Amino acid sequence: MLSTIAISFLVLYAIWMIVANLPRRGRSRTSLTQKDREGVVVYWRPGCKYCMRLRTRLRFTRLQYVEVNIWRDAEAAAFVRSVAGGNETVPTVTVAGNAMVNPSKSQLLEAVATHASRLPPSTEVGDR
Repeated sequence: MLSTIAISFLVLYAIWMIVANLPRRGRSRTSLTQKDREGVVVYWRPGCKYCMRLRTRLRFTRLQYVEVNIWRDAEAAAFVRSVAGGNETVPTVTVAGNAMVNPSKSQLLEAVATHASRLPPSTEVGDR
């Protein structure tokens, strides 16, 4: 009985990890427009638990952002290295051109309020 529960938990956890690591439809880009650069851009890579944590938390906000997989975009990887001391440290996020390496959700939302106040409010989805 216990092993069945443990196996079920592991299978569900594996499915959740796969789904949480997928890019959001319509938000993933391989090349950024000027409009994208003026907003919020989240640079990430598959398998990064810090990226997954931030991206999962952002999904529960109304914040509009673009995701860029640095393993599929050499220019994005070079940008991340340029702001992260030569390392491909992700998540790296830009808010209206201001880069942050591995920010928390609250740091990111604070940066949006400071640097990109024209973006839609980033209230939680459940808030009204």
